[in-house]
Amino acid sequence: MAVCLLGFMTGSAFGADTPTRVQPTQQLAELLSGHVAHRAPAAGSRQVAFVRDRRPITGEQTTLPVIGHSTAPDATVWLEVMLPGRPDGLTGWIAKGGTRELVTGWRILVDLGPRRVTVYHDGRRARAFQAVVGKPSTPTPTGQFFVEETVQMEPGEADGPFALALSARSNVLQEFEGGPGQIGIHGREGLGGTLGRAESHGCIRLATASIDWLAARIGPGTPVKIY
Repeated sequence: MAVCLLGFMTGSAFGADTPTRVQPTQQLAELLSGHVAHRAPAAGSRQVAFVRDRRPITGEQTTLPVIGHSTAPDATVWLEVMLPGRPDGLTGWIAKGGTRELVTGWRILVDLGPRRVTVYHDGRRARAFQAVVGKPSTPTPTGQFFVEETVQMEPGEADGPFALALSARSNVLQEFEGGPGQIGIHGREGLGGTLGRAESHGCIRLATASIDWLAARIGPGTPVKIY
């Protein structure tokens, strides 16, 4: 298993680089079956991805942030969702049927300048943590992402004790240690790294107490903005 290779708003759900206010909640769609994602809210439009109903590492139900809605002439309700995998930032339209509506009040903002992870709950800042981020040769990708699944590592396993596997993928490493170059927010066990430095392969490393706090609260679908 290789989790790591390895919206915030100012008026819209996912806005400018530095949020002046944070949307208090985010609608999510939990997939109860696999869904084809389309380019437009129409069954005949081009397919952009097939999304399985469970995540590959933990088997958790796939949960996607919803960023738009549309009702077709035949009364089919479509959801515009953020999608996991390459290319980063991919979105698509899925039929609402076969999904369950959820809502999260959690959001994560990763500021690569000061190497800081800030967590918001119901629109208010809850915690901020110093982090290790990607070094210049393997930078942490920027953009709008979300948590795909929360992984509890085996005792002594690198990246532990927990990892939040993100929808982001490295722009440099197409694969890493057998994995798809997936970016995670995880611990430093077996890896080290100095908090506040740019030393990783692209993932975001936190102190054990910090990732423990996050893993106890953050679920699939939680929006993550990296800038």
